[in-house]
Amino acid sequence: MSTTIQSEARVPSNQSTLTELRKEGYVPAVVYGYKTEATSISVKERDLLKTLQITGRNGVIKLNIDGKDINVVLNDYQSDVLKGEIQHADFLAINMTEELEVDVLVHLVGESVGLKEGGVLQQPNREVTIKVKPSDIPETFDIDISNLQIGESITVAEIRAKSKYEILNEDDHALVLISSPRTAAEMEELESEASESVEPEVIGEKKEAK
Repeated sequence: MSTTIQSEARVPSNQSTLTELRKEGYVPAVVYGYKTEATSISVKERDLLKTLQITGRNGVIKLNIDGKDINVVLNDYQSDVLKGEIQHADFLAINMTEELEVDVLVHLVGESVGLKEGGVLQQPNREVTIKVKPSDIPETFDIDISNLQIGESITVAEIRAKSKYEILNEDDHALVLISSPRTAAEMEELESEASESVEPEVIGEKKEAK
């Protein structure tokens, strides 16, 4: 599913002009890729955010530039950490018949046996890189952890053969691990090591009164 965003071509600008654009609710952006020369554009931040809620981070977007529709994906973006505003966006024009390499968020399904027994869940890597046609890009990459016990893990090697997508990560790319809960003795040891590693504050010597 693709959603259309209206955009306007713009002349590459200095920082003050870009700041003014953002104040008016626009996101400075650039589009490039399949049969498309690198072009500076601006899109309404409200429209972009609304579209991403519908399509997801990797979804196909139809970008309208001066009356011409281009199929794109959001290739990269920069945002203001404090305000949560998108500062700049890169759109990659794509060929809908060719496969893309995309990073997809891993979504864990079910509650593992190990977790029920008190194990601790860890996710060393929260994304997988897959090769897929634009129309088939999943919103998330689901992994069933229901049978995972304490001490067991899931790497790409365990899911590659049964995945309907071509996974580009190496076999040892770890996705989830259920580790043993720490004992009271281990926690005390960690706390002791932490306290010993803290250096005492150095206080300057007092000068003797003359």
